[in-house]
Amino acid sequence: MGESQLIQSLAISAAIPTKHFPLSPSFQLFAFASWIKENIHKRECCFYEEDVSKDVCKCGYSKTDHADDAIKPEDFTGEMWNRHRHIREVPTDAFGDICFGGLGQRSAKYVRVSTDTSPEVLYQLLTKQWNLSPPNLLISVTGGAKNFYLRARLKNMFHRGLIKVAQTTGAWIITGGTHTGVMKHVGQAVRDYSLSSSVQGQIVTIGVATWGIIHNKDALVDSQGCFPAHYTMDIKGQDHLSCLDNNHTHFLLVDDGTHGCYGVEIELRSRLEKCISGKHLGNKKIGATIPVVCVILDGGPGTLNTIYNAMLNDTPCVVLEGSGRMADVIAHVAALPVTEVTISLIHQLMKKFFCQEYERFSDLNIIEWTKKIQDIIRMSHLLTVFRVNMDSQGDVDVAILQALFKASRASESLGEEGWRRQLELAIAWNRVDMAQTEIFTEESQWKSSDLHWAMFSALVGNKPEFVSLLLENGVSLRDFLQNEDTLCELYKQLPGCLFLRKLAKRVHSSRRRNRRLFIIKSRVHTRRGESVAMSHVSDEVRHLLGSFTKPLYPPPSVKYHFNMSIDDAASLSKSSQAPLREEHPEARRDPATDLFLWAVVQNNRELSEIAWEQCRDCISSALAASKILKKMATEESDADEGLIMLQLASHYENHAIGVFSQCYNSDGERAKKLLVRVSPLWGGTTCLRLALEADDKSFVALSGVQALLTQIWCGELSVDNPVWRVLISMIFFPLIYTCFLTFRRDEVIQRETAKKEEIKTVESVTGSVLRTKSRGLDASREKSLESWSRLVGLFTSPQVKFYWNIVSYFAFLLLFAVVVMMDFQATPSAAELLLYVWLFSLVCEEIRQLFYDPDGFGFRKKARMYINDLWNILDVLSILLFVIGLAFRLTTELFYAGKILLCIDFVVFCLRLMAIFTISRTLGPKIIIVRRMMMDLFFFMFLLSIWVVAYGVAKQGILIHNDIRLDWIVRGAIYEPYLIIFGNVPSNIDYAAFDINSCSMNGTDPLKPKCPVLNENQMPAFPEWLTIIMLCVYLLFANILLLNLLIAIFNFTFEEVQDNTDRIWKFQRYELIKEYHSRPTAPPPFIIFSHIYRIIRNVVLCRPPFQPKEFKDELPQIEEEELLSWEALMKDRYLVSSQEEQSQTTEHRILDTAQKVTTIIDHLESEEEMSAIAMMKRLERLEEQVVESAKALQWIMDSLKSKGFAAKRTESLSQRTNSSVLVHLLNTVSKCDMTKSLLIAELVVNETEALRNTSDKEKVRYHVKARQFHYPNSKQTRFPVPEEKVPWEVSFSSYMPPYYCSESDGEHVDGSESEALDNYRNPGGRTGIRGRGSLSHLGPNLHVDLILTRWRDSERSVLEFLAVEDQHQKTFVLPGGPSQSDNQLPVILMRTLGKKLFEKIKEKLAEGTTVFEGYVDDNRNTDNAWLETNVLNLHLPARSPDTQDINNMVACNQGPLQWQEVSSKTRLCSNQRHMLQRVAELHNRKF
Repeated sequence: MGESQLIQSLAISAAIPTKHFPLSPSFQLFAFASWIKENIHKRECCFYEEDVSKDVCKCGYSKTDHADDAIKPEDFTGEMWNRHRHIREVPTDAFGDICFGGLGQRSAKYVRVSTDTSPEVLYQLLTKQWNLSPPNLLISVTGGAKNFYLRARLKNMFHRGLIKVAQTTGAWIITGGTHTGVMKHVGQAVRDYSLSSSVQGQIVTIGVATWGIIHNKDALVDSQGCFPAHYTMDIKGQDHLSCLDNNHTHFLLVDDGTHGCYGVEIELRSRLEKCISGKHLGNKKIGATIPVVCVILDGGPGTLNTIYNAMLNDTPCVVLEGSGRMADVIAHVAALPVTEVTISLIHQLMKKFFCQEYERFSDLNIIEWTKKIQDIIRMSHLLTVFRVNMDSQGDVDVAILQALFKASRASESLGEEGWRRQLELAIAWNRVDMAQTEIFTEESQWKSSDLHWAMFSALVGNKPEFVSLLLENGVSLRDFLQNEDTLCELYKQLPGCLFLRKLAKRVHSSRRRNRRLFIIKSRVHTRRGESVAMSHVSDEVRHLLGSFTKPLYPPPSVKYHFNMSIDDAASLSKSSQAPLREEHPEARRDPATDLFLWAVVQNNRELSEIAWEQCRDCISSALAASKILKKMATEESDADEGLIMLQLASHYENHAIGVFSQCYNSDGERAKKLLVRVSPLWGGTTCLRLALEADDKSFVALSGVQALLTQIWCGELSVDNPVWRVLISMIFFPLIYTCFLTFRRDEVIQRETAKKEEIKTVESVTGSVLRTKSRGLDASREKSLESWSRLVGLFTSPQVKFYWNIVSYFAFLLLFAVVVMMDFQATPSAAELLLYVWLFSLVCEEIRQLFYDPDGFGFRKKARMYINDLWNILDVLSILLFVIGLAFRLTTELFYAGKILLCIDFVVFCLRLMAIFTISRTLGPKIIIVRRMMMDLFFFMFLLSIWVVAYGVAKQGILIHNDIRLDWIVRGAIYEPYLIIFGNVPSNIDYAAFDINSCSMNGTDPLKPKCPVLNENQMPAFPEWLTIIMLCVYLLFANILLLNLLIAIFNFTFEEVQDNTDRIWKFQRYELIKEYHSRPTAPPPFIIFSHIYRIIRNVVLCRPPFQPKEFKDELPQIEEEELLSWEALMKDRYLVSSQEEQSQTTEHRILDTAQKVTTIIDHLESEEEMSAIAMMKRLERLEEQVVESAKALQWIMDSLKSKGFAAKRTESLSQRTNSSVLVHLLNTVSKCDMTKSLLIAELVVNETEALRNTSDKEKVRYHVKARQFHYPNSKQTRFPVPEEKVPWEVSFSSYMPPYYCSESDGEHVDGSESEALDNYRNPGGRTGIRGRGSLSHLGPNLHVDLILTRWRDSERSVLEFLAVEDQHQKTFVLPGGPSQSDNQLPVILMRTLGKKLFEKIKEKLAEGTTVFEGYVDDNRNTDNAWLETNVLNLHLPARSPDTQDINNMVACNQGPLQWQEVSSKTRLCSNQRHMLQRVAELHNRKF
């Protein structure tokens, strides 16, 4: 299964409910311990042999630390102790969690491992068992193992830079793990910055330490694991051992079975680093591998070996200057030419930086270190020196990443892949600053297609800064998302989010539905997981946007594919997708909008912001995002995530507000078109509809939106007409033919006429012709409305319809009141029949409103929207009450009940009258407040009812005994306590107002309440004091507390809603305007005729309903493109103004000021610290310059003497010694001021350096590969030969090269080589090894390389050469091999080229041109045997028959032969690339 299918299947399975429970912590620990015992071992001594000098075993451990069978072993009796034989591997007994004491209670994971442990097992331990994410970078920090001093500034920069690079790139830091030296500095860096607010997540710091040198390690030992092990850092009592550093997060404790031996971990650490560097980034199967960088502080000779070996493995190294010892030695000579790094210079630097340690160094050590330092300097692409005084270098993190980029760039064999690797690393590290400075430079030119993989990686990896950078450097979103598969793959790679879960469920449900539809026979292959298609995404997005939208992505022509095979599926998908864009022109999408939608559904603010800035339809996109996010927030179970979605929705609503405000301020008419234009990118909906569906009240409340609604409200009438004029014109309609009422068309004509007059005036004054481009209606073409059009425009205006309906409604209420009060007979009168007809017309209108759906919501959503409106609920309630009352009224038994229901219904109809005031700017907001207060009152009644019922029941029970009349019980327990709140205090709670005649003794009188319990005096027997107290308490809480609470609630609601009532009113105003815009012209009851007309037109005649353009207008393509271009311009202006406003905010100014102050403080601190150091260095430099000047003067004098130019003062000058010249210069310095003397010295040195450079050009470049320390394919090492000791003419008394002769390379051709060595001497100089090595014989060994070239085409545009591909190294080599003669092809070429091709080339060998012949610097060379190469160029003519034959043979050859372009980007070794350059010059081609 492919990677995409795997990800998709995981996403689908994530949505399926599972019955598995998470593993318990105890079971996890047991599983971990079992894995450790099975895979991890330790080493222990199995033969105790006491050391004579110490009372311990030769392994270093005491007798008690050995096992019983090791003290008296039977197997090793009489043997001498040997570490290879007497140390065995057993399951480890130290692993678990280590807890350090002290503040913070830091903890870490640890395990004791054997030196022979496989690095793959350790990597599995780190990633699988300890759950570490694979690193994007491996930082190996090495250097001084003992404590050393770092200057404060360097220390801070190292700490800050190391943590920054680890945190930003997701790197692992590997150190020695102990609490000393460089490891201690790394631990302090982690401690100082891991808890800061700027660092998030754990910094992975792995300590690879030697088990035998750890102090207090007994606390870590437990065969079952320690969870945790309490470790004490006893630094004072550690003696020659070391404590673990408490700031590391993981420890690998390497055990070789010995105690007290340092450096045991070096080999395993090196193998582990090499293993990690071989892993691909992000656990991918292809692509860049995890890079490794070595950071060096301080250090001794061992550190030099570490640097040298690291560079041989192509690992870049960063040396911190000023950290001490070996790091400073390398830093001082790094910028020097190799020829100037002499043995004497290294002596001086060693003495300077190592002080007392220098006395222990032998001359042979210095020679070896000089050679290694020269090799290190020669590999300058792998060496980076971090200098504190270099401001341009930044912190250590920049130096580390620059070192990796420099190493990648210097690899010439990689070519374009090197740049790709650098960009891949920068994206993985999320270091856009490095990409800007190191990759996307002014010289680099990128094609959009070359960066598509980078864009995909940046999007999937959530790297918004890289997305912006790639867009700035030429990535075209249209090209990137041209193939729908790319967008589909992006959705498959969505991070865990609500949309992914919903999408997975949709795919899963689609799969189950398909299984029910199709039956798959057993002979058909098992169906692979159904692919996430864009149709699934479209369905889910449509669910979020609303069913009124069209699918954003058209469904595929073939809905369901049952994959017979992968190839069939691929061909089928391609064939089905190819015509998709042609068959569905609406399917053309804006790639930026697609990317914006992808970012929004995962709630990614940064990526969505970048994509929104690229969108064409930006207002619709912002409003759609608001709708989607609000819908997702209601479905999100995580409250915090839902809150973030709502915040992002508000953010995009503000974007829409800002852009539209900019548009409306620029051109109001265009802005109105933006609101109602159909957006094909968002399902054929409009901005206004999206804002309403998203409940974006602030957007709808904008003046531009309200101006559009007001324009629709007035219809053809002008919005400036006073209401009284409209009302008069409704009755006296002939006034519309005068200037009494203004129409919108007349206003447009007047504006255009005024504009023309203004243009004519300007032309008459200036004398020039103005070129204008009118976007509106041309006054010359626009005509005034005709008489009938004016009349229709008046009565079809929603405003006029509304006024007529108000009049009609008042007439209906008047008729209703007359009927129920004056004309309600047993037989319905004419007025009552008219009332029934009137109501029937209202019912028809309500039904029309329910089914009228111009937006395509569907009946279900339309019904839901209808019910959610309070006024519609009142309409339905009033109609139902009327129907029920009418049914009762038509029966004799329920006649009066019917009248009562109709009277109650009249109240409901009167309440419905409030809806007509919602259009009023004054009363509309007040109605909203009343509705909110009614909700408060409804909930307040629950609280009040508690007190009413509590007091009423208690009072009724005390006063009345066993009253069984329910009506009087309710009256006494509820009604009377409720009236008390309004001041109606009852008189039966005390004795003063008691009247026995006002009550019934036994409760037999239905018109009188039952008397209270009486005593023998016929007076009430209840306790008067109790009832009075209860009344007082009840009045205190009910009248004073609760009523004042209600007033306070009303006051709070009023203040809360008052600020938003205008916005809410403007939002709700839309529904009223749309309702009356769609209403028939005639008011009830005449509206019944309009309904009859519509039924005949739409149902009988089957004509489509009329679609008004006021709310939804589909513009022509040209006009739409022009409108969107203008909208994009306004968006850019909005973004610029937003950035300016943000820069002027107080917070931004404070941050900017703080940053400047910090920069100034850092600069002052740097100047203060570096001033003394700079002065010392300058004085040292001046002293060196004086010495060099003396040498230069002496050289000049010697040159003049040799030429015979003697002057009068020659003798006197020649008699001066170097010391006198130096004294003369010092006197000169003392006579002049400091500045002038420095300038003079610098001029002299410049002249000296110019002479030195001239002499350096004349120097011979010595061989380098022939002096490598390790001889290839052997364990033999060379004697170190520094650069100055290469020539045989130079004396080298310490030179003692070893003898080496490979026995696997044929027979001895020259007899005894040891006797004939003096007869052969390498012409290139000393190599550090004697004998013939791995070469076939002593002396020169001839090698012939063939460069076979041709022109790719007849135009001679590209020169190509025949190369042999090396499958292992992924590079190319020239065909060649050892030969006996210059004029013969190597016999080994027959295997490479094939017999026919070999014979064909052999025939044309005489036509070849010699490109080079002579000595070759090869790592197999020795003092007595060396390689000499003859490079031949054989060019094939374009139209020669032989050329065609050779081309055919190469094409038919199944081997590694390939034609490659002659270019500097070709992956060849440096020597062969140089030969290829000569060939290019030979054929006049640029290399």
